[in-house]
Amino acid sequence: MAHTSLHEIFWDVAPYVSLSIAGFGTWWRYRYDKFGWTSRSSQLYESRLLQIGSPLFHFGSLMVIMGHVMGLCIPEWLTEDIGLSDHFYHLQALVLGAPAGLATLIGVGLLIYRRRTRAPVRLATSLSDKLMYLVLVCALVAGMGCTLMGATHYGEVHDYRQNVSVWFRSIFILDPRGDLMMQARSTSRCTRRSHCCCLPYGLSPAWCTHLAPDRISVPALHRLPQPRGGNRREIGRVSAPAPGW
Repeated sequence: MAHTSLHEIFWDVAPYVSLSIAGFGTWWRYRYDKFGWTSRSSQLYESRLLQIGSPLFHFGSLMVIMGHVMGLCIPEWLTEDIGLSDHFYHLQALVLGAPAGLATLIGVGLLIYRRRTRAPVRLATSLSDKLMYLVLVCALVAGMGCTLMGATHYGEVHDYRQNVSVWFRSIFILDPRGDLMMQARSTSRCTRRSHCCCLPYGLSPAWCTHLAPDRISVPALHRLPQPRGGNRREIGRVSAPAPGW
């Protein structure tokens, strides 16, 4: 009885608790701290490594997420109906998924190296950033390990679409099938991660130009709008309001 109750808590109840916390927390943060909702970009501190690591990580993550959507959300009978055999399905998942996972892992490795070796970026790194990188790397290493071990002689391919995918879809139709997760391997149970995306629909940020100090010239400031009326004093080619204006 205790075993049954435990797996029900993990696989039938906990997903709804997690989704509720994620939904309520997102709404609460947007409602009461929308101006504090920021990515805390560190591009101003260092950009060379960021220009390499960030695209690798984000485009690799996008491909990984698309692979998860295909594997977890598309039923097995649908791929069979369109003529996609199990062998070809797992082959394309390995051929496309392994490079995507490797690119993501290399990208996050460069980002961590950048935060460790660049003093300004290291000083701007918070405790939550460190925790996020730790969890992210653990998930990536576990996922890549399961994928590569299943494709080599160290392991065998596990058809997660028979249990993990069915359980995942059952959560969203309000009919949780936690019993299926008890049939899955322990690696499949403990190394899957949920992905949360927040896409800023309707927002179009204005262009922001950062000029190096040696490229800013005082004479260029004469093109700034000048106040109408009042006393002004001339400083070279720059008009400035006099005290008391």
